[in-house]
Amino acid sequence: MRVFNNFEPGKEEITRPSFFIKNVAMAKDMTNGYVNTETHNGITTIEFFHPQSNSLPYRLLEDLANEVHAVGTDKETKVIIIRSYGDKAFCAGASFDELTQIENEKKGFHFFSGFANVINAMRKCPKLIIGRIHGKCVGGGVGLAAAMDYAIALEGAEIKLSELAIGIGPFVVGPAIQRKLGLSAFSQLAIDAGMWRNGDWARRKGLYAELHPSLESMDESISRLSNQLAKSSPEAMSALKKTLWQGTEDWDDLLSNRAEISGRLVLSNFTREAISKFKNKVS
Repeated sequence: MRVFNNFEPGKEEITRPSFFIKNVAMAKDMTNGYVNTETHNGITTIEFFHPQSNSLPYRLLEDLANEVHAVGTDKETKVIIIRSYGDKAFCAGASFDELTQIENEKKGFHFFSGFANVINAMRKCPKLIIGRIHGKCVGGGVGLAAAMDYAIALEGAEIKLSELAIGIGPFVVGPAIQRKLGLSAFSQLAIDAGMWRNGDWARRKGLYAELHPSLESMDESISRLSNQLAKSSPEAMSALKKTLWQGTEDWDDLLSNRAEISGRLVLSNFTREAISKFKNKVS
């Protein structure tokens, strides 16, 4: 759902994309999850939610990528904040329910392309993106945090790349994480797939720009920075973003190729058994 500043019927300059109506219908859907977008004073907040620890099925990945693209071209938007709903996990990564329903490589590629599309949308977006990381990040959630231009986190926002433990690997999100943390830190996360790293480790490695002891402190910092950027030169910020992401111009093809790898591996008996064991453990 979009909420724009200074809207007057008949005077709206923004052309809503075709998915707008769907997002209105899905707004604040606490059963199936949602992606919700609001703009105030040049600051656009994109919030996502899913009842299973903010995990991401393809539908939400698609909506998230679409919203990032839309607000990136919105003249009212000067800076973007991406956050998730709730006070527990920031993002648990791929939806296990959806992973178990993948029947062939084509469907596997389609699903993992959802993560590729979100990361590429964030990469290409001309607006700077602030991440509000209030809780744990797993798998694709770490990739999402890594694709933020400036991530502000809460102490307790631990991270883990669990993909290898279920027989796939962090192939699609890997380039974003490696770009932010470096090859050594990414390797540590990818290889020891069962180990949580705490928020201070993530801050020292560069995933988080800031780490705060309380929600109030974190939100105050996000408000300060977003308001500061909303008053900054859009042209300068856009030019800065291009500089920060220099060297990633081949990611459309790279992440697509990585999605093919994950889409193939997810069909293995190892992966199906591992996901089944995990779901039985938490149920």
